[in-house]
Amino acid sequence: MQALEHIDDPRSPSNGTRHDFRELLVVAICAMLSDNDTFEEMVAWARYKQDWLRGFLKLANGIPSEDTFIRVFRMLDPRQFEQAFRDWAGDILPALSHETLAIDGKTLRGSGSGGERAIHMVSAFATQAGLVLGQEKVHDKSNEITAIPILLESLYLKGLLVSIDAMGCQRDIAAQIHRQEGDYLLAVKGNQPSLQKAVEAAVIELGEAAVPWPMVEDRHGRKVVQTARVIPAAGHIDTTAWPACKSIGVIDSWRKEGDKPAQWERRYYISSRDLDGEALGRAVRAHWGIENRLHWVLDVGFGEDASTVRKDYAPQNLSLLKKMVLNLVRPVPMGKNGKMSLRMKRKATAWSDEERVRVLGLEPI
Repeated sequence: MQALEHIDDPRSPSNGTRHDFRELLVVAICAMLSDNDTFEEMVAWARYKQDWLRGFLKLANGIPSEDTFIRVFRMLDPRQFEQAFRDWAGDILPALSHETLAIDGKTLRGSGSGGERAIHMVSAFATQAGLVLGQEKVHDKSNEITAIPILLESLYLKGLLVSIDAMGCQRDIAAQIHRQEGDYLLAVKGNQPSLQKAVEAAVIELGEAAVPWPMVEDRHGRKVVQTARVIPAAGHIDTTAWPACKSIGVIDSWRKEGDKPAQWERRYYISSRDLDGEALGRAVRAHWGIENRLHWVLDVGFGEDASTVRKDYAPQNLSLLKKMVLNLVRPVPMGKNGKMSLRMKRKATAWSDEERVRVLGLEPI
């Protein structure tokens, strides 16, 4: 509630607004937490749970209609909503000093229609904690390169290892992370040809001397064997272009699925942190964890790609609402031995008022 105080009500007072703005947002959060992904479901749930909601909200004029929810989320300033989210999420950042912070993008596929481009969001994800720390919309006719610096600027990076795929391997982004006292781990590909040549030459010269760290995965008919090696960047990487670059990483991957021919791939990285093979391997694996621990969860657990909300700011604001709920429910131990999937956690908060109170940390008025 404190984080939401600084968001302006987008509705005009002259229209005689009947519902308190912050209460409306809190109802949306509680409903989304309780396994309701559409505005229609949110309203239906809130009407059934009106007595429970009145335990901490006044709801002077009852539950807002579906049209009211849609109108507010269409008009709600996403910059203010995102800033409130970052302020709230930022309270935990000082405790994440050794985290890997993965930066990656996802398209909200249901947000595009009639020839309009679907919205693409870039998120910052604390890989060990499994928490979202911020998001930034990629503007039309642009790409992630313009959104990443804006997102980074809003985050506390000191002591964090920021991992970004090849799209974000840019000199200005590396310099910004270094300036904000974080370390970068950047994938290197053909979009930086001079850097790629320097990295490949260093690997040819010194790679065999590096001690490989093995990673093996063998399940569901798929076997993956990877080795991670690190060599010093000194003398190979231009540190005026890539500030404080200390490590060059190379990961060799061999993948075999069923009867298909085996596939081999080599990937290159640079980092301002003095890594070893194990640290590189774990960081890269943690980075790609954003796919199944965030993007997959949003699609399957929250129905993000299936959402047909398209108008104005509503898709962007609804995406942020889902990430707020993800941050609320993920850290809370539930079920036998504290083990329960996110999907079942949301269902449990829908079924049990006590569980919902515990997840939200509510105090009755």
